[in-house]
Amino acid sequence: MASVDSLEDNKAFAEKNGASFPILSDADKQMSQAFGALSPGGLARRWTFYIDRQGIVRKIDKAVSPRTAGAELVKNLQALKAPRRP
Repeated sequence: MASVDSLEDNKAFAEKNGASFPILSDADKQMSQAFGALSPGGLARRWTFYIDRQGIVRKIDKAVSPRTAGAELVKNLQALKAPRRP
């Protein structure tokens, strides 16, 4: 997960929500801009990029809903035949 919020804000968000994964900070918005995910208002769009181990973008989900994001993530990873971690 990446956010255009500061590292400190991301850390607080992760702690508050019990995140079990890293949240990257893109405070300078360069990565969001490079991936085309920066809105004209300067906020990152809520998109999910599925990137394989070789760095190839295999899928971009532009219809992400916080309510269904977890289930959709699992469904998309299975459809892409992503390897499972032990």
